[in-house]
Amino acid sequence: MDKYYLTTAIDYANAAPHIGHAYEKIAADIIARYKRLKGNDVFFLTGTDEHGSKVEKAALAAGLTPQSFVDGIAAKFQDAWKRLLISNDRFIRTTEEQHKHVVQEVFRKMREKGDVYKGKYVGLYCEGCEDFLRERDLKEDGTCPNHLKPPKQFEEENYFFALSKYKDAVRDWLKSSEGRLKPEGRRLEVLNQLEDPELADFSITRSRSALTWGIAVPDEPDQVIYVWIDALTNYLTGAGYLTDEKAWQKYWPADLHLIGKDISKFHAIYWPAMLMSIEVPLPNLVFGHGFITVEGQKMSKSLGNVLDPVYLTETYGADAVRYFLFAANTFDQDGDFSVGDMISLVNSHLANNLGNLLNRLLTLLDKNFAGKVPEIKLEQGMSEKIEKATASYMENMEIFEFSKAIKDALSLVDESNKYINDSKPWALFKEGKMDEGGKVIATSMCFLKRAAILLSPIMPKLANEIWMQLGFKGTIESVTTGSDAYSMTMPAGQAVNNMGPVFKRIEDVQETAASATK
Repeated sequence: MDKYYLTTAIDYANAAPHIGHAYEKIAADIIARYKRLKGNDVFFLTGTDEHGSKVEKAALAAGLTPQSFVDGIAAKFQDAWKRLLISNDRFIRTTEEQHKHVVQEVFRKMREKGDVYKGKYVGLYCEGCEDFLRERDLKEDGTCPNHLKPPKQFEEENYFFALSKYKDAVRDWLKSSEGRLKPEGRRLEVLNQLEDPELADFSITRSRSALTWGIAVPDEPDQVIYVWIDALTNYLTGAGYLTDEKAWQKYWPADLHLIGKDISKFHAIYWPAMLMSIEVPLPNLVFGHGFITVEGQKMSKSLGNVLDPVYLTETYGADAVRYFLFAANTFDQDGDFSVGDMISLVNSHLANNLGNLLNRLLTLLDKNFAGKVPEIKLEQGMSEKIEKATASYMENMEIFEFSKAIKDALSLVDESNKYINDSKPWALFKEGKMDEGGKVIATSMCFLKRAAILLSPIMPKLANEIWMQLGFKGTIESVTTGSDAYSMTMPAGQAVNNMGPVFKRIEDVQETAASATK
């Protein structure tokens, strides 16, 4: 069984989760569930990034100690991901003692290698980015282009990492035929950044007088390890580096680091250079996805349009939220979230199309065959249509073209509905042609069965409800490659469980995106 180690960016624990955080975690969950269906041994890691000045300030504003504050925020993230049906294997927190130990050992190894040295940094620092900026990076008004605030003048003696030693090796890695960073536009952007002569050795610690909330530099408690070294190392900790040799040998290197496009530089330049320094194999792939806007606008607390995924899930259901985010958007580009558009899309695709197909099939089966699947031999043409849609679906899933994969799965539903409408089994039954009518019903159920399997990574709850109503035991997740459940036909004589509409229409409630905000 092939392993698949999948990670997401860990989220800053300075505020509750929003729909942008959820977008990445759902995408990772879709990939994890798809890989499990293929038979991979998946390890899916996500978590929270709990050190740094932003967290410290948020805790102070809340009147809490940093640890108490991040405990509460981490719990909110874990609750949100549970509600959204995220199937992560581990939720890592950077305040865990195990992680602190790994970070300090990584620092020691880099220092022993001669890649860490003391120096003085003078320049600009953006607390929002938790990164050092240059004058040319700023907008005309002198603000950070991402956070719209002026960076602070910064002067401090701290430790630097010798990135300059590894720039050529990182460039070679990025140019390798395997395509280490995707999509292609992100790779070209990072390669351009590597050519910048100002991209040089970077500071990896802060003075304890400037930042108290962080992991201490080994043997030098007046220095705190910089948040990016702390945060990136979570991928090693999660895989058992220095703590669980069996897990480490099994899962590393990471097969996929799934991240937002804005942190491509850190994951495709800083991170591989660090791994080279400590002589650890590099990840197989880094993928920088697009952002989610809200009705065309970037999410912002000042605009009051920061969407709460918990509210959305409670109001519309996890399947509806998950489906809309990936049916309506292209993952490698920026996408948009609109409550009105979501209601319209899921009503059309899930209630009117998918749900109605299941309902009409089971109703006809109950009425004419006592709720049991008639025996048929699937026509070759029908088998080919199912296999063609499945092959296209798998090709698209492998390259994270989720919206296209969803269309492939729904093409089976469309094909089934067309077959029923053209064949009119209800008329065949009236004419006493039970075998012909039964063939239409059973064939259509074969299409729906495969559609449920293919849709299960995107909508696990809804797909399993369809699975159960089709009369199968257990869950789709328990299905493995090559099992009978993947066979083309429905088992003859299998009793179905007609429990009514599997997805009810979301009525035209008077909701706007603003009412779904905090």
